[in-house]
Formats: sequence, structure tokens, C-alpha cells
Amino acid sequence: MNTIGSAALGSWNIDVPVLALLVITALIYLRGWLRGQRFVRDEQDGSRLAAFLSGLAVLFIALDSPLDAFDTLYLSAHMTQHLLLMMVAPPLLLIGRPMLPLLRGLPKWFVKEGLGPFLAWPALRRVLSFLVFPPFAWLVYVASTILWHLPKFYELVLQSPFWHGAQHACFFWTAILFWWPVIQPAPGRAAWPRWTMIPYLLFADVANTALSAFFVFSGDVLYPNYETLQGHVAAARDQAFAGVIMWVPGSIAYLVPAIVMALSIFNSGRLARRRLIKPARVRSRLKLPLPMLRRVAQTVMLGAAVVVMADGFFGTQVAPLNKAGVWPWIYWRGLSVLALLAVGNLFCMACPFTLARDVARKIVPPRFRWPQRLRNKWTAVALLALYLWTYEAFSLWNSPWLTAWVIAGYFGTALLVDGFFRGASFCKYVCPIGQFHFISSLVSPGEIGVRKKEVCQTCRTYDCIRGNAHARGCELYLFQPKKTGNLDCTFCLDCVKACPHDNVAYLPVIPASTLVSDPYRSSLGRLSKRNDLAALVLVMVFGAFVNAAGMVGPVSMWEHGWQARLGLHTLPWIVAGLVFGGVIAAPALAVMLCGGLNRLIGLMAETVRRFILALAPIGFAMWCAHLVYHLSTPFGVPVWMTDLQILVLDSGLLLTLYVCWRVAQQNATKLRRELAIVAPWAALSCVLYGVGIWILLQPMQMRGMS
Repeated sequence: MNTIGSAALGSWNIDVPVLALLVITALIYLRGWLRGQRFVRDEQDGSRLAAFLSGLAVLFIALDSPLDAFDTLYLSAHMTQHLLLMMVAPPLLLIGRPMLPLLRGLPKWFVKEGLGPFLAWPALRRVLSFLVFPPFAWLVYVASTILWHLPKFYELVLQSPFWHGAQHACFFWTAILFWWPVIQPAPGRAAWPRWTMIPYLLFADVANTALSAFFVFSGDVLYPNYETLQGHVAAARDQAFAGVIMWVPGSIAYLVPAIVMALSIFNSGRLARRRLIKPARVRSRLKLPLPMLRRVAQTVMLGAAVVVMADGFFGTQVAPLNKAGVWPWIYWRGLSVLALLAVGNLFCMACPFTLARDVARKIVPPRFRWPQRLRNKWTAVALLALYLWTYEAFSLWNSPWLTAWVIAGYFGTALLVDGFFRGASFCKYVCPIGQFHFISSLVSPGEIGVRKKEVCQTCRTYDCIRGNAHARGCELYLFQPKKTGNLDCTFCLDCVKACPHDNVAYLPVIPASTLVSDPYRSSLGRLSKRNDLAALVLVMVFGAFVNAAGMVGPVSMWEHGWQARLGLHTLPWIVAGLVFGGVIAAPALAVMLCGGLNRLIGLMAETVRRFILALAPIGFAMWCAHLVYHLSTPFGVPVWMTDLQILVLDSGLLLTLYVCWRVAQQNATKLRRELAIVAPWAALSCVLYGVGIWILLQPMQMRGMS
């Protein structure tokens, strides 16, 4: 046996008082649990007993195992202790609902005469209620975590057994306060609604991620004691490893309960019932003269496009000083993702290309239908991948002249396609920007839909799709009663104006809820049967990470390193390799692996496509986190921007995992099979999340600034 292994096995530092306290607590709980079984039997009592005893075992491992002996030698060992004391033991103990079993396990005379007066004291109950009040519990927990990891206080802990014990006690008891409102182990009414615990956990995850990232990426050894014992290089590696321990398992400890709560809330149907109870009030607020606003918005955007092209062709070619270098790549992209996040396809409604097309159609009406073989998304998939390559390979963001030509080419293509073909063929089959908006709007909180389906069942005119004297109807042939979600909807609002019953409106929906089911959709069919849509989602999702990675320091250095080896003019081909690997090869390999595991347990290809569509939320979250950063650069990036980006990415991960779980539930009846189905896709989502976190923590180019 090697020296380290022998030292580890021989380093159990049994603290007799601590061990005695844990054993006595276990016996009291077990006695109270057995007494409780005589009165009320609950099928969950066995799991609660196991959870409580497991929590005590974790405390024993944290305090008396070799971890305690090595914590002064290795930061990673000490960080593992902290993880057990803060994120493992307290939740397990609280899941055991210890209040009643511990009281039942104590002697009756002691509970009645000794503890009874104190437990009934109103002042004490108010103090305890304040201690577990979510804002206070969250604040003391996060403050304790940060304070004790400051070098001055941490070095004091390493040099003093008293302060070492005080640190561990502080970690444990503030964690009990933090997890109390999440688990709610005691009977009674919660201080805050259940859904508030989701952001409560997410913000804690943001703080944990920021602190752990500081350990990983700081570069300097923070605690001289470890450097003295290990040397600089070993101490730096140990510190980075400790940060990873704090980061990955810590994020899992926060995100898993957040996912469980989100599932319970959605499954209970509270949000759906709220929507059904108050539909009229919500919709009446949203009833605006949107069709008229559409032309105003299109005119404004058309004027902006003309200004950008003029400045791009004839203005200075210094991108930060040229509107073609700033307006499209900084403001328009950032505002478009915010609009998608807040409303939906708002920029499709204001698209200037369709305004120019509509004017041209009054002169030469289109006569042909789009070719049958091209009525899919494959053209858009290729164009979107081509855009991801050209944007980075030719630095479109840094070339006002090329940007002006791209916009002019967009106008020309829209006029050419829709000049010959009717049915908004450019928007539906060609435009890569439109396809990006279609996929991203799957996570939007609103859609164009019908108020009451029974009204549509009695309608015989079908003006929403055919049109009438007031409006032309839907050009994309989306029949509103059969339409679900935002796919292929350009928010033109012609159906709203054409409906004679005022039954079509902008309606609030739960983000990504349309991905949970797989109904037949007008003009699209079932999404689970569309390979082209699955490919489009993969390009959009993986493209988000590739596009953001191209702007961070390590990737940029890698590209220029290969350029120095291969030649000055090889950068476009190097970027092509990066885009091909990240946008085509990586998703293909991931789908083959995850889909292959699903096929081994008998799932059909249609279900695999549904899991692919479920990745849309985390892909859009990455686009949003990335582009909002660039939107803020002209005004100075705030110090909390990284925290906000991580929070957005956390939300995208949770939404993707929720949709994957619901899809798995629809394909299995037992929990074990559900977990087997969802595991590969959950793992893929977590890998994407980890890549996204790494990208967000890297130095990113401040594009759009001089």
C-alpha cells in the first residue's frame, strides 16, 4: 500500500465528544421515530429515518474522518469538508423532519416541564421565525461562506483549533437556516410562496459559482499556509481543484432541488389554473393597436437599415465609430434577444425586409409557389451555419463595408424570393434570422393564439388564414385553431386584424410549454417527425456556444497560434474547422450517443427528436447571456454582469431539464425507466452548461468599443 493510502487509513481522528453527541442524537431520533409509528404510519417515514441517519453519518465523516486530518495540508480536503457541512448534511437532516421524532424521543417529563415553556414562549418563536425568514437565512449563509474564505480569517482558522471549530459550526448552522425554508421540515405555513425558493436557490448558486471561479481562475495562491507546506505549483493546483469541488457539486446541490420544485409546481397545474381563471383580465390589458404599430416599426427599422448601409459604404471604416459596426452587431442583436425573452418575435413584426417586399408586391404580385422539395428548413440550416462561419472568419463585426453588403444582400434576396414566390417563402424557408427567432421564441412568454377554441369551431369563413377586405390573413398558412407555439409565426398580426370574432390575440403562455407536448401543428405537422427542425435546433444551440467561444481569449489565441503555423491567410479555414467541429460534428456525435442509448431501451426516433428540441432553452440562454454582455459594453460592463449571465444560463438549464423530464415521463411509467431515458440528455445539458460557464468566466473581446 502506498504512503498516502496508509496515511489516509491511519488518520481517523475520532473525537469522542462529537461521536457521543452524534450517537445520542441518533438514538433519540430512532426512539421518537419508533414511538411515532404506533400512532400514525406514513409511507415516507422510512425514507425520512434513512435521510436523518445519513445526515449524521455525513457529519461524522466531515468531522472525524481523514478529511479533518488533511484539511490543514490540502485546501481540496478542507473544501470537501465544507461541502459536506453545508450542502449535504443539513439537507439530509432536515429531510428527516427531526422536530417531532426528537421531541418524542426525549423523556416526557423533560419535554413537558423543561422544554415546554420555552417552546411556547412567543418571543422565542418570533426569533426562530426571523432566523429562517428567507432573506435573512440567505444573507447569513452567503455572508458566512464568503467571510470565512477571506485569507485573513481562513489563515486564522488554520492556526487555531478554536476558530477552526467555530468556522465549522458557523457553516453548519447557517446551512440549517438556509435549507430550512427550502425543505420546510416543520409543520405550519411557509413564510414565502413555494415558487420563490427557485430564485432563492439560483441566487445562492450564483454566489457559489462566483466564489469557486475565483479559486479556479485567480492564478495566485490565496492562503500562504498551503504554499509553505506544498510549494507554489502544488498549492496552486490544489486550490484550483478545491474550486472545482466547490463549483460542480455545489451547483448540483442548488440546481437539483430547484428542478424538483419546478417540476412539482408545474405538475400541480397552478400556473395553468391561474391562466384559466383570469384570462379575460390579462388579455384585455394586452389588446393594443398592434397591426398599426407594425407598419410604424417597419418604417423605423427600414430607415435605420438605410442609415447603416450608407454609413457602412461611405463612412469611416473604424467599426466602433461607424453605425454599421455598432447598430447591427451591438444594439440590434442585444435588443432582439431581450425582446424574445420578454415578448416573442417582436423584431419579426418590425422586419424592414418585409416592408420593402410588400411595396414591391403591389407592383408585381408573385405568381409561383415555393418548390415542394425545398419546403423545409434545410436551406435555413445551411445559411445559419454559413453565417456563424463568415461572422468570425471575416470579422463582419469589424467591417462596416461588409456589414453594409450583407444588409443589402438581405434586401435583394428577400425581394427576389418573395417577388416570384407567394406565401412568405423567404421568411419561412430561407431567412436565417427568422429561423433563429422562430426557435428562440419557443421560450418566450407569449404567442399569437385563439382566445376560445369553441368560437373557431363555429366559424365558417376562416378569415384568419384566407383573409378578407380588412386584412390578407396569414401568409405562412398557419391556421390559428391548429397552431401551437411561435414556430413560423412572424407576428405580422394579419390574423388578429382579419378575425371577425375578435378571437385571435397575443396570449401569455408558460415558456417552453409547447415543447412538453407533441400535437399536430398547422403547416408544420408533428415536430417529432421533422429532421430539419431538429437540425435547426442543434445548429442554433451549439452555435450559441461556438459563437461566444470565438470571442474569448483562449480560443482566439488558439486560432492565431494555428494561423502562425499555417500561414497568414488561413484564418478562415481555421475558423471553418472550429465551426464544423462545434456546430456539425459535436452535435452529431452527441445525438448519436444520447439517441443510441435511448434506442437501446426501445425508444423511437421521434422521441429523440423531442429531446433535441428540448435543448432550445439552454441554447437561447447562452445567446442571451452572450449578447446582453455586448449590449452593455458601450455603457461600461457592470460588475454584476457575470452573475447575471450565470443566472440566465442557470434558468436555461433548468428549463431544458424540465422539458426533458416531462418528455421522459410521457415515455415511461416507472421512475427507474424515466431516469434511464432522461439521463443522457440531462448529462448533455450539463456538459453544455459547464462549457457555457467556462466561456462566461473568460476575458471576452469588448467589441463595439473604440
